[in-house]
Amino acid sequence: MKNISIYVHIPFCAHKCIYCDFYSITKTADKEKYLESLLREIGFYAEKYSNGRKVISVSFGGGTPSLMEPEYILKIIAAIKRNFWLEPDAEITLEANPGTLDKEKTQGFLSAGINRLSLGVQSFDEGELEFLTRIHDSKTAEQTVKEAFFYGFKNINIDLIFNLPAQTKTKWKKTLQKAISLPVSHISAYSLILEKGTILYKMVTDKKAEINGQEFDADLYETAISYLAENGFIQYEISNFAKPGSECVHNKSYWNHTEYIGLGPSAHSFVEKKRWWNYSSLKNYIDAVKKTGNAVSGFENLADEQMLQEYVMLSLRSGGLDIEKLEKKYSGKWFPRNKKKLSEYEKGGLLFTENGIIKLTPKGYAVCDEILTRLE
Repeated sequence: MKNISIYVHIPFCAHKCIYCDFYSITKTADKEKYLESLLREIGFYAEKYSNGRKVISVSFGGGTPSLMEPEYILKIIAAIKRNFWLEPDAEITLEANPGTLDKEKTQGFLSAGINRLSLGVQSFDEGELEFLTRIHDSKTAEQTVKEAFFYGFKNINIDLIFNLPAQTKTKWKKTLQKAISLPVSHISAYSLILEKGTILYKMVTDKKAEINGQEFDADLYETAISYLAENGFIQYEISNFAKPGSECVHNKSYWNHTEYIGLGPSAHSFVEKKRWWNYSSLKNYIDAVKKTGNAVSGFENLADEQMLQEYVMLSLRSGGLDIEKLEKKYSGKWFPRNKKKLSEYEKGGLLFTENGIIKLTPKGYAVCDEILTRLE
């Protein structure tokens, strides 16, 4: 059987943060209509893709999925179980914001089938949290992690952001120190990205905030890589670090080119060399699902060369590019035409080859996008 993963977008949010460009809304009046649409969309894709496939991971993202009641999430998980072959040990992740969880909710999500919690902490510095317009403070974030672990979650991720305006290396190091002192098994560390349409983008354009340069960004990133490695967190993807055995199954599905189905507004899917995406509007999503069972607003069929380039990009961003597997999969097209450049990058300390697998060094990870654009 083929492996497949499922992503469920929960668009409801208590507050729109200044840096966020994900589709989210603050009104929850249509949450029951939305649930009906999700359940119908699950049935639609089950008819097409459930045969011969087993679901190895489910991820609830947003928005803020933890705003919903556990019963709401349980109904979605139950529908996936009814319609797909959900592996008994499948990873089921819920994104949550500190401040939206209490004892009852935390235990309720665990009982509903959630076995991995991903907390949007972003920083343990009060000034940085205030700048990011997060609804929690550092103490609440710390307490949420500890309580989640105490109530039964043994697989906890926290998201952190670096290269914030006015952030110093000392502040970033303190956030990392606090992170590893908590009972977490996974840390995702992302460089702040300036996205058009966000409040932060307008602030920078109006010169009310300033983003640090690329060199400083790279320095903070390499600080995270070395510090987390020293403290038992293995980097298995460009932005993700885990204790041994706690790598995120869902994320690895994306990087391994595993098929996935995205449910809800703005969600993307990838099955049988075809990629499609849903309407980025709750109303349009609900209307479309009511009429046709799905909410596809666009799609593309991937040519072999596109599949090759994506495979290379995803492999280099994560565990490394297996040369033998690549050559078998794509008829020996890629390695010969890039051999010279790879040799140059190896001499420059950006990558190395180990047991037939090309891997980026920490220095190489810092300029990963630049390397990928130069490979043919």
